[in-house]
Amino acid sequence: MSARAEQESRAAGPAGRDGAGGTAAGRDRVRRPGFGRLVWAEWTKLRSVPAWLVGLAVAALLTAAIGLLICGASVCSRQDAHGREVACTATIGPDGRNVTDRFYFVHRPMTGDGSLTVRLTALDATLPWAKAGIMVKNGVRPGAGYAAVLVTPGHGARLQYDFEHDVAGPPGAVSPGRPRWLRLTRAGDGVTGSVSPDGHHWTTVGTARLAGLPRTAQVGVFAATPLDLGRTDSMTQSTVHPEPTVATATFDRVRATGGAAGASWTGTRIGDSGPLRTAAGGYHDTGGTLRVRGSGDIAPAVSSIASITPIERTLLGTFAGLVAIAVVASSSIGAEYRRGTIRLTLLASPRRGRVLAAKAVVVGGVVFVVGLATSLAAVALGTRLLRANGNVVAAVPAATEARVVVGTAALLAVAAVLALAVAAIVRHAVGAIVAVLAGLVLPYLLAAVLPVLPAPAAEWLLRVSPAAGFAVQQTMLAYPQVDTSYTPFDGYYPLAPWLGFAVLCGWTVVALTAAGLLLRRRDA
Repeated sequence: MSARAEQESRAAGPAGRDGAGGTAAGRDRVRRPGFGRLVWAEWTKLRSVPAWLVGLAVAALLTAAIGLLICGASVCSRQDAHGREVACTATIGPDGRNVTDRFYFVHRPMTGDGSLTVRLTALDATLPWAKAGIMVKNGVRPGAGYAAVLVTPGHGARLQYDFEHDVAGPPGAVSPGRPRWLRLTRAGDGVTGSVSPDGHHWTTVGTARLAGLPRTAQVGVFAATPLDLGRTDSMTQSTVHPEPTVATATFDRVRATGGAAGASWTGTRIGDSGPLRTAAGGYHDTGGTLRVRGSGDIAPAVSSIASITPIERTLLGTFAGLVAIAVVASSSIGAEYRRGTIRLTLLASPRRGRVLAAKAVVVGGVVFVVGLATSLAAVALGTRLLRANGNVVAAVPAATEARVVVGTAALLAVAAVLALAVAAIVRHAVGAIVAVLAGLVLPYLLAAVLPVLPAPAAEWLLRVSPAAGFAVQQTMLAYPQVDTSYTPFDGYYPLAPWLGFAVLCGWTVVALTAAGLLLRRRDA
């Protein structure tokens, strides 16, 4: 062995170690950047490209500005009893949500415990959710708590209370040859509804607990029928033409016990105001037979027929912000393919899957922060504009509003990662932008913004496409006892908010997995 070779052998040490006590492979492992360094490197790239920062600013501006422009142009007014234009109003129920409380009520005071029994001999109404029966109500103020046992033409007997709650009873409609006996019994704050075919054999439908029911409440009979929506579906769109209807109910065999006995009847048209006209109501008392004529509904309010604006209206610019975000996200890797710098990136970190993951973390994280700030500002300013223009913003729990804000930010972030993954697959920014817009933005516009698709087609599109993620913005609830238009154009998505968001996440995971596999298997 030469003197030089012997010196190199001593420097390397035993088992091929260098003077620092490590192998050559060990030095490679030390020098290879960890995932944290990869994330920092991608963050440095993102913030060092002015065009990408401008793109994020444009995304925030479009998301907020379009929503604010729409809110600023939304004006709601109605005519009062004197023909004057006044701001729209809405009724708030016992739980703080918007409700519809418009019907004709023939009532008298009920002090303490007692019961009211009647026979319903006829219900002249065409809509399946028209209703007539007995009600105990906390006064005659619209939105006050109540419990009612009633009969409908299409859904049999029911116990409904405090607008949202609906308990099914025996099926069957009412006719002169098949009357229905109804009984409502109060014991403290509990109200029990019962029905009978003959006045002797009774079936208990259920018991409602009415928090805050005063000692003296109002009890009586009522009639109501909702708007006839007259929806027509064509090859290109769904159209709704709401028209008022009238229900006429006939009651006899009226028997009152306890605190419900003794007083005379008073007729009151409850909640006779709103954006849509209501047919007149009234009653006649002929020898103990009450004939009540009423219009309106007693139910939760839905945006398709009530003068309420959901808070997601303030975020209608989200789709435009997605366009700018898709450009930034796809360019973050597409530009490297176009310029050939992707080779340097992969040489610095041969584990290509970690490079893609680092890019996804940076792009998704930055977009989430930008989207969160933008959503907060858009909702706060948009709701203020809506109220200033006379609109009634739908009352929702704070948790629901938080879900809309955070969910919108998450929607933008996941869409950005989807655009990044598609760009890694096609290795071209423009192709990725077109693919994301076709799969995410276009289905949303066709199904939920522009009424160009019939409801079944729109719902199918928002079940299977990445645009299902927009469901995370929905705040309005659908109720079985409210027969109305629950279409995407009306703000009702076919999937629950987080389930729709999960569909978008599923598409993103598939695209990201495919991008990682292709990145490892093919040349840069």
